[in-house]
Amino acid sequence: MAAAARGCPPAGSGDRALAELLLEFSRAQYRAKDGGGAAAKVERIERRCLELFGRDYRYSVIPNAHGEICAHYPRHIVLLERDAGAGRDPFESTVQVGKLQDLINRSKMARCRGRFVCPVILYKGKHICRSATLAGWGELYGRTGYNYIFSGGSDDAWADAEDISEEDSALRNADSQLFDKVRGHDIKLLRYLSVRYICDLMVENKKVKFGLNVTSSEKVDKAQRYADFTLLSIPYPGCEFFKEYKDRDYTAEGLIFNWKQDYVDAPLSIPVSLTQSLNIDWSEYQSWDLVQQTQNYLKLLISIINSDDDSGLLVHCISGWDRTPLFISLLRLSLWADGLIHVSLEPSEILYLTVAYDWFLFGHMLVDRLSKGEEIFFFCFNFLKHITSEEFSAVKSQRRKSLPPGLTLEEICMLKQRDRGSTTSLSSDFSLGMESSPGAAGSFTYEAVELMPAGAQAQAAWRKSCASSPQAVLWSRAQQSEDRLPSAGIVEVKSSSSSSSTHSDNFLRIGSSPLEVPRSRLVSASDRESRLEEVRSTFLASYSRTIGLKAVSPSPSGAIGGLLEQFVRGVGLRGSSTL
Repeated sequence: MAAAARGCPPAGSGDRALAELLLEFSRAQYRAKDGGGAAAKVERIERRCLELFGRDYRYSVIPNAHGEICAHYPRHIVLLERDAGAGRDPFESTVQVGKLQDLINRSKMARCRGRFVCPVILYKGKHICRSATLAGWGELYGRTGYNYIFSGGSDDAWADAEDISEEDSALRNADSQLFDKVRGHDIKLLRYLSVRYICDLMVENKKVKFGLNVTSSEKVDKAQRYADFTLLSIPYPGCEFFKEYKDRDYTAEGLIFNWKQDYVDAPLSIPVSLTQSLNIDWSEYQSWDLVQQTQNYLKLLISIINSDDDSGLLVHCISGWDRTPLFISLLRLSLWADGLIHVSLEPSEILYLTVAYDWFLFGHMLVDRLSKGEEIFFFCFNFLKHITSEEFSAVKSQRRKSLPPGLTLEEICMLKQRDRGSTTSLSSDFSLGMESSPGAAGSFTYEAVELMPAGAQAQAAWRKSCASSPQAVLWSRAQQSEDRLPSAGIVEVKSSSSSSSTHSDNFLRIGSSPLEVPRSRLVSASDRESRLEEVRSTFLASYSRTIGLKAVSPSPSGAIGGLLEQFVRGVGLRGSSTL
């Protein structure tokens, strides 16, 4: 079912819509097959997600109305196909929804709980996907009974034993044939989505429950069926660890996972070719606290998707509904903050989309996690304060041939429209080599770049003249932080829909025009920071009004401590209140 989804009216807007979503999320776990009184609320949430996706993308929907494909995946699984703007999109996905749906139906048994490889983000034509880990023998032969015995509600609660008696060679042969068939379909799905990189967040090679090996993973597949993929073992603590985060007054700094526990047997393993440009000492990963570990893993994922090849990425943990949405959500928000995806969405809208789609509709068990104090969901959005800097940006560094001394690129880069019939012209005093953003549509040329002259007095005069010019917008951190002008400091990309045009097919300009719809936006480092901080502050305010934080123990002065105290003093809100 193809859709542009432009006509769907918003189910809600602003703070109230987010508050309603959080309340519904905190009351019951989403199941695609569930009906009852909550069905209407879930339908509004689903409708809102489709409307938000449709702002920037054309997409198709894979129906999962009664959970027939997966009980805890969205009822409307979105396949993003291309940019929704006019004209040809050079990064259009080649995936056809009909063939994808057939591969999904064939491969869904290959992974735990039927949580198959599902594309959720489209970036430069690459599909960023999520899933659970590989299912084991027991689940394939008897999902219902085994699920009844081993389901416990935790992130890593179930899948099934892969080890069977070595004495029964006939059964072992049948087992091998079954895995060849089922995992073969899984591999076909991965290849169809052009996925090359598989990032496994499990801290175990195989999950052990009640003395049995439960679940498997690509890295320990005995037949090495996944040898053609680039496998990365990046062990990350499960949801249980986030109880310690909550018990430390929601402080992740200094919180280090205990890697010496018996069940932890998956070492960090990353191909050297993927680490050379990151300047990270990966051998020290067991000494990193939760902040540094999350930061470094996110840098790795951004580096992978920002590579020059056309390969997609799969991220998974065990069940795929705790650690997996954490990194999928951080990726979506980070790329959005760079102006590379979901370019038309406001902070409150991208927040709603990632909470609803990446967490709620993909089955995160928030009710269970809150009851146990395992607040990985809260950690995700509070963590945004740690990824605001430019080092987490996917925008490629802009090359400089010659820059005036003592000035940043933000201060000197002012692009404005000149004669469209001419080629790119540069100031005769200075030259500037620039590189296109990986998210921009197509390869484009740059229009005139006006650069500041060197020298303090000349620079001051230049700034004064530019500030008074109606054709120029001067980037100003102070003005952005105080006035939050949405158009200032944003370089926008627009493609010409006419291939016979005599002028350049694409052009960049500062600010925005009411006649132009940007297909991609390059944002400055300061704008990235302000966008992520706005998402975080919006989340904190709504979370405090609806779900609320739980203080561990009062301080001697009676203050509730940490982050909650900051809310009460700075925002004037109290936890656990209702709408």
